[in-house]
Amino acid sequence: MEKVAPVATLFLDIGGVLLSDGWDHQSRALAARVFNLDLAEINDRHHLADETYEMGKLTIEEYLNLVVFYQEQTFSLMEFQKFMFEQSQPHLLMIELVRKLKAQYGLKIAVVSNEGRELNSYRINKFKLDEFVDFFVSSCFVHLRKPDSDIYRMALDIAQVPAERVVYIDDQPAFVQVAEGLGIRSILHKDYMSTCAKLASFGLEIKE
Repeated sequence: MEKVAPVATLFLDIGGVLLSDGWDHQSRALAARVFNLDLAEINDRHHLADETYEMGKLTIEEYLNLVVFYQEQTFSLMEFQKFMFEQSQPHLLMIELVRKLKAQYGLKIAVVSNEGRELNSYRINKFKLDEFVDFFVSSCFVHLRKPDSDIYRMALDIAQVPAERVVYIDDQPAFVQVAEGLGIRSILHKDYMSTCAKLASFGLEIKE
């Protein structure tokens, strides 16, 4: 029977795994109601600008000028940005799980995520992700964006571990598929309990 390599590193998404999504369709719908905006127009403009913003090629001001402030508004850019950031909420059970796994198994923890620079930095600092994450391969820092397989290869290069010693957790099936294509064992995150069970099957079980 072929021996399975022990896990040395966890790759994690932020939005949908460690935290709520940063700026998804639900947040944009709420913003449209709060600020009396045309949601269809906001979404159309968002989809044109989002990839460029997440790859670090637009500042948040430039993004918002394209998506919201393309016409005069009754509120300021800073007011809207504050609202945007406040939509982020922690998934406390998942954060605590990763902290415990790191301590118990001596794992490296890496974030592999698609987020704009300002929102990403806010979320890292607000929720103290840098206290347990060893490095961040964020799209805005490396100018690559999932599902581009090169972002996973870069994470592997930085971690200096072979793919078979990594477990990746993401809530997007397409991103999990790309990682698995590179030989990275992956978990499609749906909820805390099912992810715990899958981690245990990979030999990562919390011992109380």
